[in-house]
Amino acid sequence: MEIILKQDIKGLGEKDDLVTVKPGYGRNYLIPQGFAALATSSAKKVLAENLKQAAFKQDKIKKDAESVAERLTDVKLSIGAKAGESGKIFGAVNTIQIAEALKAQGFDVDRRRITFETEPKFVGEYVANLNLHKEVKVQVPFEVVAE
Repeated sequence: MEIILKQDIKGLGEKDDLVTVKPGYGRNYLIPQGFAALATSSAKKVLAENLKQAAFKQDKIKKDAESVAERLTDVKLSIGAKAGESGKIFGAVNTIQIAEALKAQGFDVDRRRITFETEPKFVGEYVANLNLHKEVKVQVPFEVVAE
């Protein structure tokens, strides 16, 4: 029995995959739970059209992310933080501060897409990794300065 998966199922396939399963598994579990739909000829045509449109949208999102990444290569940020005499900052610089600094320079990047190689806990220079797309990643250097 051929079915179209509506979501990722471990050991079976990913969303929008066309898979063959035993009839009992498909009829009694996957279809009633809403995990899959029967793969009729019309459902296959709809799936092909949806995949084509999704690929077009993903391509546009990727191109937008690449253009932002290209503009971000020349950016250097400076983040102010309260620090002691030894250079250790009170608290830590977090992704929210990086996102706000980028926003001040005209880049709208979600804070959840920002990670650090090493946590900035001292005054100095660090690198923030921005995951703009699953295939587009850029590193932005930033400096933590004492206020």
